[in-house]
Amino acid sequence: MPAPWRISCNKKSRTKNGKDETDDMAERSEKMRMKKEITLLNGVSLIVGNMIGSGIFVSPRGVLMYSASYGLSLVIWALGGMFSLFGALCYAELGTSIVKSGASYAYILEAFGAFVAFIRLWSSLLIIEPTTQAVIAITFANYIVQPIFPHCEPPYDAVRLIAAACICSLTFINCVNVKWGTRVQDIFTYAKVMALILVISVGLYKIGKGETENLRAPFKGSATNPGMIALALYSALFSYSGWDTLNYVTEEMQNPERNLPISIAISMPIVTVIYLLTNIAYYVVLDMSALLTSDAVAVTFGDETLSYAKWIIPVAVAMSCYSGLNSSIIAASRLFYVGAREGHLPDSLSLIHIKCFTPVPALLFNGLMTLLYLLVEDVFLLINYYCFNYWLFVGLSIAGLIYLRYTQPHRPRPIKLNLFFPIVYCLCSLFLVIVPLYSDTINSLIGVGIALSGIPAYYLGVYLPVEKRPKCLQWLSATTTKYIQMLFYCALSDLDADREPTAAKSK
Repeated sequence: MPAPWRISCNKKSRTKNGKDETDDMAERSEKMRMKKEITLLNGVSLIVGNMIGSGIFVSPRGVLMYSASYGLSLVIWALGGMFSLFGALCYAELGTSIVKSGASYAYILEAFGAFVAFIRLWSSLLIIEPTTQAVIAITFANYIVQPIFPHCEPPYDAVRLIAAACICSLTFINCVNVKWGTRVQDIFTYAKVMALILVISVGLYKIGKGETENLRAPFKGSATNPGMIALALYSALFSYSGWDTLNYVTEEMQNPERNLPISIAISMPIVTVIYLLTNIAYYVVLDMSALLTSDAVAVTFGDETLSYAKWIIPVAVAMSCYSGLNSSIIAASRLFYVGAREGHLPDSLSLIHIKCFTPVPALLFNGLMTLLYLLVEDVFLLINYYCFNYWLFVGLSIAGLIYLRYTQPHRPRPIKLNLFFPIVYCLCSLFLVIVPLYSDTINSLIGVGIALSGIPAYYLGVYLPVEKRPKCLQWLSATTTKYIQMLFYCALSDLDADREPTAAKSK
């Protein structure tokens, strides 16, 4: 027997000429599913735009702080790029063999089942996605307001309101059209890459003039303590996070079996080279004390070298934040959409707009969660809670690749890596899980507690048979879905109608 919300979703609506709209759509042979509008170039922009956030402009000092020398820090940046490439290649295999949006959630669901996947989804919903987006929006607002208040702290309310406007504008853009979202991504990614090329060009010009005093003894004073080197590598790997962005929208890619791995192969070297050359430019112009004490390294760099053009750097940081937030909104909304489609979140989040073919309810839910986190005064502290969870689930998804090789050996795999790559990255992920436990035990345990708080929700909403679930929850789900469908002009996608949710199958 279909659930009440599915009956609601199948109701016909009338057009002005009295014709059933569902019949009209059938005549046009247009399937109700999100369109494949993300091209190869869009894919590269999504990955590069999410990986290169505000960090490389504002505070790339974590690696230098722990490595204690320019030479060792550059080696660690290169190692971070290499390890991240290993992870991205593993995701290329996973994304072409499991052609589903949702990235690590979809892969964990396929390999390890509903419970582990739900905990991963719960962590993202409750802490990872809204916190990340709130922090990016606040950083964007700070750099927009900073020129107006150059010598004092900008007003708290003004920053939060601008951050809210940023979130709302990008949510609206992505609700209206997928292409609008990808165009915003392309434009702002190009702009921030051009700004970084400007920084790199200044650094290379200084090197060409022979101004290399800071680099004459690059390994002098290098850290030898394994713990410090581990923390430096951890900082570098965290700066490279975001290479999985495209795997969240696999179902919307044109020819994902070809374009997903090519996008990854293009993006990873670009980001690694930009990170290395940008840091070299910083090291040539600024001494170590300036780098370690500056709250915004790129702005300090611009003040030293760009004279009247120094305004370019704050604008570039703001554009970088806008681009990073846009890609994060695209990825998170697809995660919640797929989670609802699999029966792990309220059914209303699995609806898509009838004309725009966008997951409007999931986008609005993501935007609302992020706006709520803007009300937290010290939202930056919340980042400390999810480092452990983030790397644990990335590692689990790649462990799932190894597991599926043995449990599903005949599964079609357009790309099949040597097992050396996933094994190395799993060991790397284990290291990334242990480091926050060692260096920030209390916050890591809080993050674990947040993840495990999803167990009661899983029991009530997923594990229990439908007839045994609380009647009030069923009524609330059906009623909410009905009115969201009518209010936002949404319907169940054909992909959902063609198959039962994986979560239901697993039971």
